[in-house]
Amino acid sequence: MNDFRGWPAEALEFYEHLEADNSKTFWAAHRAVYDEIVLAPMEALLARLEPEFGPGRVFRPNRDVRFSADKSPYKTNIGGYLESGGYVQLSADGLACGLGYYFLAADQLARYRAAVAEDVPGAELERVVAAVRAAGPRVVGRNSLKTAPRGVPKDHPRIELLRHKGLIAWQEWEPAAWLGTARAYGRVTAFLRAAAPLHEWLENHVGPSELPPR
Repeated sequence: MNDFRGWPAEALEFYEHLEADNSKTFWAAHRAVYDEIVLAPMEALLARLEPEFGPGRVFRPNRDVRFSADKSPYKTNIGGYLESGGYVQLSADGLACGLGYYFLAADQLARYRAAVAEDVPGAELERVVAAVRAAGPRVVGRNSLKTAPRGVPKDHPRIELLRHKGLIAWQEWEPAAWLGTARAYGRVTAFLRAAAPLHEWLENHVGPSELPPR
């Protein structure tokens, strides 16, 4: 039986304190708090989502600092990833969800631009984006160009979509009483269902990268 009951206020306070003292000393002293009131609810939420959205996993709390000027050892949020593509995040700022293609590899980007440029799939994406936004989530581009891609007319009717190198639906909720209850599950599922058409379009017209891993 799933026992997801949301996150208590102490979970957000944990991240407020971690932002102020992002150290191994703080983490070691508060690891039990993280496990009990931050990690356990995320695992319970992913388990409850699994029947409809597939299995998920929790990202490691450690940051990869190898190529970063910021050497803070820990992430100031907890993220859960669904195999179907959905993402759930909790931080001191509240709850957030995402779905889509955050980063397009070179072969994916070529397929994305080709589909957007064509009248039928391009117009379909415009309708999908409008419908997702009308349902509540934002639809945002990632790493977008400031001008038209090479070979694309600047006056193309879908130039804004063609500039993106990633496309996702995203929604955020500030901390509120419902976050500490099972109602948080309803917010997440409502987002995933509303954003599903965008992900479906990307799956159908772009798909996974076929390039070898770096």
